[in-house]
Amino acid sequence: MNSNPALCAAIAYHITTAPQQRITFAQFMDMVLYHPEHGYYSSDAVKIGFQGGDFFTSPNLCADFGELLAEQFFQMWEILGKPVPFSLVEMGAGQGLLALHILKYHQLRYPDFFTALEYIIVEKSPTLRQEQQQRLQDFPVRWCNLEEIPPNAITGCFFSNELVDAFPVHQFILETGKLREIYVTTDRNEKETNAPCASFVEVTGELSTPQLAEYLDLVGIDFTQNAYPDGYRSEINLAALDWLSIVADRLQRGYVLTIDYGYPASRYYNPRRSQGTLQCYYHHRFHDNPYINIGRQDITAHINFTALERWGEKYNLKNIGFIQQGLFLMALGLGDRIAALSNQQQPLSQLLQRRDSLHQLIDPTGLGGFGVLIQSKGLDKTEISQPLKGLTLPE
Repeated sequence: MNSNPALCAAIAYHITTAPQQRITFAQFMDMVLYHPEHGYYSSDAVKIGFQGGDFFTSPNLCADFGELLAEQFFQMWEILGKPVPFSLVEMGAGQGLLALHILKYHQLRYPDFFTALEYIIVEKSPTLRQEQQQRLQDFPVRWCNLEEIPPNAITGCFFSNELVDAFPVHQFILETGKLREIYVTTDRNEKETNAPCASFVEVTGELSTPQLAEYLDLVGIDFTQNAYPDGYRSEINLAALDWLSIVADRLQRGYVLTIDYGYPASRYYNPRRSQGTLQCYYHHRFHDNPYINIGRQDITAHINFTALERWGEKYNLKNIGFIQQGLFLMALGLGDRIAALSNQQQPLSQLLQRRDSLHQLIDPTGLGGFGVLIQSKGLDKTEISQPLKGLTLPE
């Protein structure tokens, strides 16, 4: 398959020098996606969009997604008493399209808010950061690492769209009723010793950290119940908890808005979802084999929203609401935009394309089925009592 030989060699070396000559799947996934030189997100391999990409996100469809988010951010600013600056911290900004749509809209519709706005992008990928800087060169945007933001420095909103699903996950399997972790090692029986890319195989072993069992306690899942079949496997995203801890520490007053595909814990660990949620994306095709196209494909896992909610509570993040993306965007005015299409004088082909893009944003079987989690910190009773527009469903 189309793997990166240099990355395969680096992973193989990491395995051979590790205790018991194995690494956790989380370590494998971290190297595949974020190796400083050869990882998918660190190299030129990452491609987003319809033409020649591996996947696309909501901002690739149209500017409406960002513009409706901009409406929500404007209301947040009003609820907080119009602070200056109001910091928008976008974590994992992709190609910079979402930032572009948000900033353009604020500049045009809400110039006072635009003047008060401090836009910060946290981006791990040097390739994507370079593309963002080129696209956003006309706007006052600052790039930094999350760790570089001082504690309690942000009044505003941390937000992300399809970020957490790309965090490295631990994988586990049930063997004779016991929880066992899945590790990755090299194929010692491989005959082709001069193969251009090492082959990797899975082995099982004891849990690498007690945090895995603690995670399951946090979300209220007990795998000793008879409902779970032998061979059941799934994922645990400890990196998401570490990330949320840092975000909560940096936020003094405001919101955390997380958009991604995922489920509450009860649905995530449904006994019938016996092979987990791990997926790989390569040229707009998805499959479940992370051991091919190494360094050339994206690897993701659905996120456990229950874990984010409960872990956030430990760090003073209050759960404001959880809603599907389709309903969230409709509450922010997407329905009005669809209705307005009938009054627009445009070629039929353009109208149909725009209508299709808007409907894709709310399709419950696709992007519209994504989850939107909003948490807050440091708000007083009056501020908390004001309902966010995106969470206000029509009666």
